[in-house]
Order: sequence, then C-alpha cells, then structure tokens
Amino acid sequence: MEVQGQWAEVFEGSDRQEDSGGEGELLGSSTITLAPLVANPPPPPVRRSQPLVIRRSRMKSVELSSVPSIPNPFPELCSPSQSPVLIGSVSPPRSDTHLIKVFGEDSHSRSLWVIPRATARDVCHLLVQTAHCSDQENWALIELHPALGLERVLEDHEVVVEVQAAWPSESDTKLLFRKNYAKYEFFRTPVLFFPKHMISDSADVNKGMTSAELIQNLLQSGTCPEIQGFLHVREPSRKAWKKVYFFLRRSGLYCSTKGSSKEPRHLQYVADLEDLNVYSITNSRKLYGAPVDFTFCVKPSKDRIRAQDLKLLCAENEQTRTCWTSAFRLFKYGRQLHCNYQLSQSAPRLQEVVSQRCESEATLVAMDFSGKAGGRVIQNAWEAQSAEREEGQAWRRREALRCSLPNLTPGSRPSSIHRTQPWFHGGVSRKQAQRLIEEQGLVDGMFLIRESQQHAQCFVLSLCYKLKTKHYLVIPCEEGGRKYYTMDDGLTLFIDLLQLVEFHQINKGILPVCLKHPCVCVAL
Repeated sequence: MEVQGQWAEVFEGSDRQEDSGGEGELLGSSTITLAPLVANPPPPPVRRSQPLVIRRSRMKSVELSSVPSIPNPFPELCSPSQSPVLIGSVSPPRSDTHLIKVFGEDSHSRSLWVIPRATARDVCHLLVQTAHCSDQENWALIELHPALGLERVLEDHEVVVEVQAAWPSESDTKLLFRKNYAKYEFFRTPVLFFPKHMISDSADVNKGMTSAELIQNLLQSGTCPEIQGFLHVREPSRKAWKKVYFFLRRSGLYCSTKGSSKEPRHLQYVADLEDLNVYSITNSRKLYGAPVDFTFCVKPSKDRIRAQDLKLLCAENEQTRTCWTSAFRLFKYGRQLHCNYQLSQSAPRLQEVVSQRCESEATLVAMDFSGKAGGRVIQNAWEAQSAEREEGQAWRRREALRCSLPNLTPGSRPSSIHRTQPWFHGGVSRKQAQRLIEEQGLVDGMFLIRESQQHAQCFVLSLCYKLKTKHYLVIPCEEGGRKYYTMDDGLTLFIDLLQLVEFHQINKGILPVCLKHPCVCVAL
C-alpha cells in the first residue's frame, strides 16, 4: 500500500511478523494509522489562556498572603468602618439598611444607605466630609414640605428613618442639607432669644426669681418657666385669624378663653409637647392668609402631615416667633438638647481661625505699640476710637500704595474677584437675601453681598444683627484715576469687594457688628 505525500503507513499489531506469509493475514491482524514524517514535523498547536475560576476561599488567602495592604490616602472621603452611614453603594450593603436621599441648595441630591439607628448628626458629618465643607457643626438636615410651605431643623439625636416614616407616600417632602448657625445660638445669647416680658414664673418654680435666673433654669432644663404672649391663630373652620393669649408650660400648650387670664377655668388645653413638632412657614401670607410673615405651626409628630391637622400660629415679629419655637424645642427635649449643644462644642474644629473669630468682642482691647518700652493698653475710650481711625487710614494708605506698584498687573487681582467668593450671591433681590439669611440662622454677623437692583454698578451688603437683616449700599467711586468702593461716603476706600469684606471681618467700621458668618450655598 502506498500513501502519497508526506504521510507513510504505520503498522501496529500484536501478531505482526517481519516476513509474513500473505497479505490477507497482515491486514487481518493489524491496524493502520497515519502519522507525520519525523523529518518534517508540523508546528505545535497554539496554547491559548483560559479563564480561571478563583473561589472565595482562595481569594482571601491570596489577599492575605500575596497582596500587600495599601493605605487609603483619602480616609476623610470614605465612610468609617463603624459609621451608621454607608455611601456610594449601588446595592444595599446590608439587609437592614435604608436608602435616603438628601438634597443640596442647588437642587442636586445624594443617596445614602443608612442603618435604622442613624441620626441626623451622623448624616450631616458624612455629608460635610464628602462635600468638603470647612466647618462641621454649623450644618443641619432640614425637613422640607414645599407644597405646605413647612420646614424644620432636625435635632442632632433624631433618627432619620423614623422621621421619614411619618411622611405621606405620595408627597414632595424631602431632606435638605444646608448651613444653620442658629441651631444652638440661644445657649450663647439667651437674653436676645427670650425677652423678659415673655418669661414669667409658673406654679412649679420658685417665686421671686429674676428673668435672667428663669432663663438660665430654662436652658439647663432643671425647672421650666412659663412662656406667655399673644399670638394670631387661624380658626379651623374659617380662614380668619384671631388674636389669642397662649401659655407654654412643661405640661403642654394652653390658651386663655378670657383675655390673658391664668385662672384654670379660663385655660383651654391645645397640645401635648411630648408628641409635637414645630415648623416654620414660608410664604404664609400667600398660602394661609396670615396677617404677617412670622408664622409657625405645631402638629403631632407621629401623624402624617395634612393641611387640616396643622395648628397655625402667627407672631408679631421675628423675636417673638423665635422665642416660641426655641421654647418648644427646649420644653420637649430638655436635657437632651443641652447635651447636643455640649457635644457640638466639644467636637474638634477643622479651622482654628473660625473658632478664634467667634470669641467675644468684649475680650478685645486697644493697644498702643508706638513706644520703645513695648505695648500698652489704651484705657481712654476717646483715645481708643482715635487709634482705630488712624489705623484704618494707615491701612488704606498701605493698600493704595501696594495697588499702585508697577509690578502689580491688572490681571493679578481683577475687580471681579468677588464673583468667585462664597458670600457673593449675584443679582438676588432684597427679599431673597433676607430669606437666605433667615434660612441659615439669624445670628449676629451673618452676611452676604449682592448686586443692587436700584443703583447701577453698586452693591449691597446684607447683614444680620439682633434677629434683623440690615442692608448697606456699597458705592463705586474714583480717586487719583483709580476705582474704589466705599460704604462711608469715601472715608474708607477699598480696591475691591474682597478687600472690603476682609477689612470688616476685623473692624466694625460703620457696621454694628463685624462680619463673621458668610451666607453660602453648598452643592452635593
């Protein structure tokens, strides 16, 4: 048998003999296979890599043995191992976690997986880290009901999941993350938040105590004085508002059916503080026909929010409304609120400069360093004021000289540098500026700068002082061929708005208080 080409016959058999007797015997006792010639072998087959299944046990052993541990260079951006908040997970990391969505003031939101015990403080701390905010304790979660115009600041110890459980399923209710400087401000300046005429001693406290002593007892939650005063209340079946005298005690909220009488037969029970939440109302005149804008409401905390369940109340001014809402919080939470305040004070600050600027201005004294023997404290008030004016004029001359140097190009510090600052809010209106300051807390020194809508090329400094927002016009002027800004008819000149803000952060000038807290908006 012949095979053409490179293939040859290979005979294999157990009974194969070299000299066979016949062809039939050979074919009957052997098999035939084809094999390549040894002299010209084909190329070996290509061995391709195949996927290898690595079992979980093997993965753990590989990670522990062969892969070195790499430290995290940004630990502040990651959720701590023991944190009740888990961020950035597409699927729930645990079976008992809940998904919440928090909105920023730019309408963008961030979703977080939280465990059932996560508090508002826990969520705020993680959002502060992920949003790269400067300070940690001046932020809060806001419960917002846009359709009803209601909002309230969640207390630091409140459980976020329990708060959301009371929301209607088909509503636009949401959580908002924003600045709030006034959350514990009544602990620092109680006299401003609790006027003397609204504080009185009730039957369960010692008689003869002064208003200041009653306020201290209120803040320390030992004994509670009585908060009293007239409020406008909306009648349930009508849209009319009626002026009624109210009393707030530890046992609950009462109103008098006969003027300001405190006799038991004239007192009518309104609500229990243990099962009560207080909300501030925005745009209350349009939504509810309130006589003034200083409106708030109370409602049972465990019931779903409905318009017919709201107890609408309206105060005469912002100080009266703040007194009532602060007293509601203190009477309901008591020592827990004071513990929250102490915890916020003991937390480490991210910027020491911020805490240093929050010191009382009463601790600052005027010093004279002109002598050779060292500095001396200026005791005379007139001499201190004269030194302040001279220092301001000397500072203005130094800045004018620095700006007139030939190596300072116009592009090194443009006149529009204020547009990149967090305290500049563009062309917002006067009413919007007041609303922004109210939302972030009516504390002394809260400010923002905006463009004037009535005067071309002018700006307005909006500043909060004693629970009121004041507005100061910033006018451009020219001197020596250069453009400046001034608020005091040219007595003090500034090359731009940034210099104006930096100056008034350490000098009051014509302002009633130094600039302390910029009104800013954060993006999540």
